[in-house]
Amino acid sequence: MIQRAYLDAASAEPLHPAAREVLLSALDSGWADPARLHHEGRTARLLLDNARAVLADAVGVRPDELYLTASGTAAIHSGLPAVAAARHRVGSTIVHSAVEHSAVLHAAAAAGTANEVGVDSSGRIDTDLFLAEVKQPGVALAALQSANHEVGTRQPIAWAAEVCAEAGVPLFVDGAASLGHDVVPAGWSALTASAHKWGGPAGVGLLAVRKGTRLVPAWPVDEREDGLSPGHPNIPSALAAAAALQARLAEADELDKQHRAWIDELRQRVAAGVPDVEVVGDPDDRLPHVLTFSCLYVDGEALVTALDAEGFSVSSGSACTASTLRPSHVLAAMGVLTHGNVRVSLGRTTAYEEVDRFVTLLPRLVQRIRAEVGM
Repeated sequence: MIQRAYLDAASAEPLHPAAREVLLSALDSGWADPARLHHEGRTARLLLDNARAVLADAVGVRPDELYLTASGTAAIHSGLPAVAAARHRVGSTIVHSAVEHSAVLHAAAAAGTANEVGVDSSGRIDTDLFLAEVKQPGVALAALQSANHEVGTRQPIAWAAEVCAEAGVPLFVDGAASLGHDVVPAGWSALTASAHKWGGPAGVGLLAVRKGTRLVPAWPVDEREDGLSPGHPNIPSALAAAAALQARLAEADELDKQHRAWIDELRQRVAAGVPDVEVVGDPDDRLPHVLTFSCLYVDGEALVTALDAEGFSVSSGSACTASTLRPSHVLAAMGVLTHGNVRVSLGRTTAYEEVDRFVTLLPRLVQRIRAEVGM
């Protein structure tokens, strides 16, 4: 029987045991409408407030600065246009990096005139161009991810926050790749994240908006989350998300030190063991748990499928995916090889034996796939 090794934690972490326990308990106690004044409603409200307080503390904001949404994408799609709309008298230009998550790219294009700023070969933003764009008249907001979801490279958030503050421009940060795994520097105006990235349940997103940053929601405002996430909140899932994040942060120092050492080893062994391979992303200033590499003369999806058959779950953002036939916009913006791309990301349950087995098997699979296409 094949032993499974889940190495796609950057897409979603398995539900944390702490979250599972809280979720099962909350299903029996947090089902009522928290807007009601009866006993069940007050109980639900107390549980919702507790979840919000824990999540807000982890993000570094006050509870009344944190909104719960249906996902990280929903947080971006509600938050970014709301910040931009509040500054319509200033202008409608949205400055963002070329390697933002597609949710940010789509939201920016729909909310105003998007000005894209390029990155270097490691995926880090061109700071001179970013500074020049932010200083232009008519900028509603700037969007910059905390770290890249595909290659792990950190962005200079602390610097960008200072630049944006001097220009009087709100900084909108997609923190989904970092929260629970890495420290997100302070200074931003708004930040989004997604619970399934740190071992919480899917269907819970966070939108943190600091006081002083105005919002004009794109849809009618109701009493739920100030209109930023209409409808009855999923209280059990919110509680489970809070429990998972609290537990993950308690484990963070040990896990991240372990993951960083294993990724360093993977970088070296992949580069040494596979001919014509390009390991991408910053080797040092990066997320601790993510590694991405591209293999020349190899289709990424074929390699992912071959690895899956051997028990390894990884992801690919390579060229010519079955659904889009387009290369990864992140890798294309970096100017690196887009074919044969594989992302390995470690989670709390990853064992070193899985990492070692993966990197030992990889050269043989790459050689086989190249031989099948005559290379």
